[in-house]
Amino acid sequence: MTTAETENEARSVHPSAAPAIGPGLTLVATPIGNMGDLSPRALAALKAADAVLCEDSRTTGAMLARLGVAARLVPLHDHNEASELPRILQMLGQGQKLALVSDAGTPLVSDPGFRLVRAAIAAGLPISAIPGPNAAVMALVLSGLPPEPFLFQGFLPPRAGTRQAALDRLKALEQAGLAASMIFYEAPHRLAESLADMAGAFGAERPAAVAREMTKRFEEVRRDSLGALAAHYASAEARGEICIVVGPAAAEAVVSDTEVTAQLRAALAGGLSVKDAAEAVAKATGRKRRDVYRETLSLLNGQN
Repeated sequence: MTTAETENEARSVHPSAAPAIGPGLTLVATPIGNMGDLSPRALAALKAADAVLCEDSRTTGAMLARLGVAARLVPLHDHNEASELPRILQMLGQGQKLALVSDAGTPLVSDPGFRLVRAAIAAGLPISAIPGPNAAVMALVLSGLPPEPFLFQGFLPPRAGTRQAALDRLKALEQAGLAASMIFYEAPHRLAESLADMAGAFGAERPAAVAREMTKRFEEVRRDSLGALAAHYASAEARGEICIVVGPAAAEAVVSDTEVTAQLRAALAGGLSVKDAAEAVAKATGRKRRDVYRETLSLLNGQN
């Protein structure tokens, strides 16, 4: 075994033997509420970093002060990420050790940093990550809904029209075969209307969960149907950081073309008009009405 291999093996057995942070960019997950969730490795990395790239210097500065960490803070957020990229890449190219954090949780997940990571990869610069808290995953495992597969959607659009359009696209994906639990972030003042829109798009009886203030003193997970949750939060004030988890669409039996044709023949034989037969069979089988209508006309024309 070479010296390098021996050192690597020792570090895998004794993590404290490894450097807290190496040259390059390190993505560091921070607590989503409870400071006890910051890992020792994450704390060591923040202490050793030449600079900490942060979403909001006030939020990160307060966290580091509580930890007794004195670090140079470099703001990196949606409004300055593009303009700051050249300077940060230059710092990385000089071999500096930079830690990237968001206000809470795992960087890049509905937070800034993606453009920087892509640019660093393109430039061949070293990137690593220190795992830790993530609100979306915690909400999923607390929801009691199927954990896999899941689809993380982040924040829905704030305006009603664009939000409805986004939900309609997700419903179309479900109709095309998507069956996954869906995770959303939402602001407290939009929670009730977003739940109502979800109930309209996915059905009021669709199982769901609302998780708020996770890891904090007033942590709450409310599990119910979308309709019931929308009704509850229409009158109950919601506070804090919020995740919504929506259960997958119920599996529907696939109706074969032969079965559709048989049902159409029976409906027509029973005296229903072309329009009524097509509408009844479409509703019973989940097929599009216009497709069933064309099939009905084909039957009457003797093509089947």
